[in-house]
Amino acid sequence: MSKPSIVFAHGLWADGSCFGKLIPKLQAEGHEVMASQHGLDSLATDVAAVTACLGRVPGPVVLVGHSYGGTLITHAGTDPRVAALVYIAALAPDADETSQSQLAKFPTTEVFSHLDAPQGRIWLKPSGLKYFAGDLPESEQKLVYATQGAPVADLFNQKVDGTAWKSKPSWYVLATQDQTVHPDLQRSVSKRMNATVTEVTSSHVPMLSKPDVVLDVIRKAASAVSKS
Repeated sequence: MSKPSIVFAHGLWADGSCFGKLIPKLQAEGHEVMASQHGLDSLATDVAAVTACLGRVPGPVVLVGHSYGGTLITHAGTDPRVAALVYIAALAPDADETSQSQLAKFPTTEVFSHLDAPQGRIWLKPSGLKYFAGDLPESEQKLVYATQGAPVADLFNQKVDGTAWKSKPSWYVLATQDQTVHPDLQRSVSKRMNATVTEVTSSHVPMLSKPDVVLDVIRKAASAVSKS
């Protein structure tokens, strides 16, 4: 059997390049890989962009989401081509939740004090980098800042249907030093979805600061798909 494909979904203040330390290694191991380049313009169009990537790779697919990308894979993951979900320091709303209502159940993290919102888009200020990606070298933090995608202001209040973690096997990378998505939120949602959890001492971007840990989790999910 050929190896399952991997599709990535990025979060806010990011684009598909945030998975740049993972993609070449997964490709070298024989996986077809796509990273959705969604525009953070609306939840519906972002989910549609992730779903479109499912059509560009052979199934079955391991769908991987970071941060707000967890909301996207929760909805897009109901697609029958998706066999497993991997959440990286991610949101994972239930049917009666939005990204914002889920965040609101936990203490507000420091990064939200370092945002700028001109012309209806929310940008991360340079002062917020240490709360978003503080365990990266300065040069890598600057790259994260330069490639950030800025969401529309009401993105986290938008809602679409689908709760894939209720029916698909899930893995969760829990970032214990996260100052963007609160670690207690991560513990709550990973427990609720009965995910296989791997804790890592990292900021909000373990795929950049601890890529080998994240790769190992993705490999485990892919291996489970291959055996099913």
